[in-house]
Amino acid sequence: MRVALVQVSSPAGEPVGERRERVGDLVLGSGDVDLVVLPELWAAGYFSFDAYDAEAEPFEGPTLDAARGWARELDAHVHLGSFVERDGNGRLFNTAVLLSPAGEVEHVYRKIHVFGYRSREAELLTPGDEAEVASTGLGRVAATTCYDLRFPELWRGLVDGGAHIVIVPAAWPAARLEHWRLFTSCRAVEEQVLLIACNAAGAELGGHSRVVDPWGAVLAEAGTEEGVTRCDVDPAVVGRAREEFPVLADRRTDLDFSDRRASSHV
Repeated sequence: MRVALVQVSSPAGEPVGERRERVGDLVLGSGDVDLVVLPELWAAGYFSFDAYDAEAEPFEGPTLDAARGWARELDAHVHLGSFVERDGNGRLFNTAVLLSPAGEVEHVYRKIHVFGYRSREAELLTPGDEAEVASTGLGRVAATTCYDLRFPELWRGLVDGGAHIVIVPAAWPAARLEHWRLFTSCRAVEEQVLLIACNAAGAELGGHSRVVDPWGAVLAEAGTEEGVTRCDVDPAVVGRAREEFPVLADRRTDLDFSDRRASSHV
């Protein structure tokens, strides 16, 4: 599987329509690939909190429409990263979408853990409440978004649901770049998945988009600048790793974590 991580920046003052055109040029310049992945909230710009309401789109909006065209032109899967979605009740979500080469929606994920530390994301956006695994032309695929990397129980649930590949769009800050590297590697090894993570570039953001296999091998890692990073991956590595080193099969689910000391004195 040929993967392209399209690491983009969202400079302040750039009109969103022009940004989509610029990002489209990067995507269409990815070459002969099977999967293109974009970062989190690149259209509005993650830190442009005051613009979230104005730049919010219905699900079938301009970002999804543009990505459909890119998928068809490339004849490749496109994970459009995420965008600010407004639903029929006026709520805003951080919504990630995977499209087939025909431009059809194969997977949707609304970010469950919205970020509140020195950020207005949790104030402005509604957390999602579903995490599904989809059968796609790439295999059994799931997604999480950025901050979700810090919550291993979500990831274990995706593995229990059959995920082999997890795609992670992000706007991870440069100040915690080592956490980004740690968690992307840890989640890939811990859950024995192929992890494909695309981070945003630009002011305050860390870049270093990465592809990590179930053994912890970093198959590709970008730098800090905007651009396209390509690599070839073998999705069958997941099945081989789980068969050779069956750590998931050794998991104990029958343990009682209640406070036995407290109950013994009742």
